[in-house]
Amino acid sequence: MRISRCRVSGEGLSVATMRDVATRAGVSVATVSRVLNEHPAPTKETRARVFAAVDELGYRPNVLARSLRMHTTRTLGLVISDLLNPFFAEIAQAVEEEAREHGYCVVFGNADERDDQQLTYVRALLDRRVDGLLVCPATDDGGWVAEAVASGVPLVLIDRTVREPRVPVVRADGRAALRELAAHLVRLGHRRIGVIAGPERTSTGRERLETFLAALTELGISPRPAHVVHGDFRRESGAAAARRLMALDERPSVLVAMDNLMGLGALAELRGGGWVVPDGVGLAIYDDQPWFPLLDPPITVIAQPTVEIGRAAARSLLALVAGERVDDVLLPARLVTRRSCGEGRVVSRTRTP
Repeated sequence: MRISRCRVSGEGLSVATMRDVATRAGVSVATVSRVLNEHPAPTKETRARVFAAVDELGYRPNVLARSLRMHTTRTLGLVISDLLNPFFAEIAQAVEEEAREHGYCVVFGNADERDDQQLTYVRALLDRRVDGLLVCPATDDGGWVAEAVASGVPLVLIDRTVREPRVPVVRADGRAALRELAAHLVRLGHRRIGVIAGPERTSTGRERLETFLAALTELGISPRPAHVVHGDFRRESGAAAARRLMALDERPSVLVAMDNLMGLGALAELRGGGWVVPDGVGLAIYDDQPWFPLLDPPITVIAQPTVEIGRAAARSLLALVAGERVDDVLLPARLVTRRSCGEGRVVSRTRTP
């Protein structure tokens, strides 16, 4: 991902102007305007110099400097990681409802778990002069954050954090629930516990795995490296991970999927492979969905306060837009035990034909 530069003045970070682009490209401001407005007069060489200067300086034609942000569009931007993920879809709906109650519209962008697509949407929303920006980062890479901050547009992160720079985040804290889940599985008699973890380059992927493995270790269960497989928060990766785990000579007696889509993929793979849940293998999923209690057996989950996350994120952003200071918001997740891990019965290692 290309990181655009911002000029530094005595007042701190500022956004590059059209005059800066003209100076860097060695042309007039009028020529820069013609190039950006696709006028046919400038030559191919001139266009190349102008666009190179635009890219190097990080110039965004419609971005206003901080001193000019007295105007308002009554619009918020929301870039989510995966629109097909029910977790993010529910967050998006909650953000839209909260914003609408305050007289704001929301413009959505789907990053599809990709850094480059996320950057495209962030820049597009900044160009449209949204009053504030909500982003669920696709990865830990926070290079785009500096560009957003330099534009003067208030920014709040949802669900995931970035390494640098530091900006407010609204997310669920699932550490206590993960420790409860580890203790719950051990009480049920599980000793070989397979984990379908999220991507290592996401804060949620790392935190969930590290917390869960540490809890197992404290309970006297030594996690086996072969019993941890990383997915990408997509259904297909959950299926592939379950297939790999259940093919082991010392296969797990229970699988823990650290995301709802990976959990669905794992469940489909288990059923397709002839495994009965929970008699043949147990299954627990991080994230709840309305249909999980309706399955046979109902799925044991860690439920996140999804609606509250979305609404709290919108409120935090609106507070920033109003010039207020905001802190991180951590909302507790909770363990919901049902029957998919062998609750009420002895752990079995039998497999159906």
